[in-house]
Amino acid sequence: MSRQWLRPTSLFLAGLLGAAGVALAAAATHTGATQLLGNASAMCLAHAPVLLGLHIGWEQIRTATPAAILLGLGTALFAADLVSRHFAGVGLFPMAAPIGGFGMIAGWMALALAAFFKPARA
Repeated sequence: MSRQWLRPTSLFLAGLLGAAGVALAAAATHTGATQLLGNASAMCLAHAPVLLGLHIGWEQIRTATPAAILLGLGTALFAADLVSRHFAGVGLFPMAAPIGGFGMIAGWMALALAAFFKPARA
């Protein structure tokens, strides 16, 4: 099964998380809900550029695929849980934010492991 769709998906997620981060920052500022919405915004805005960088360096970074999956899904899950807690008063499901946070940490570790692999295309 081809995984060629993963690279453009990382770019799509970068744009989506960047837009969500800006929108959440505005919502946090205008509603005063900086605890949940501000944290969701910060995570989105911190990880969107990383996904963009992974998209750009996809051919060089051997661990780009797992790093992008873990960072993208982890960030989306974490932020969605915080947004749900703010607007609905309840999280997505038990442990959603910690699972998303673990996904982000694992994504960063996958990226760090790339230092020990030769570039995919030198």
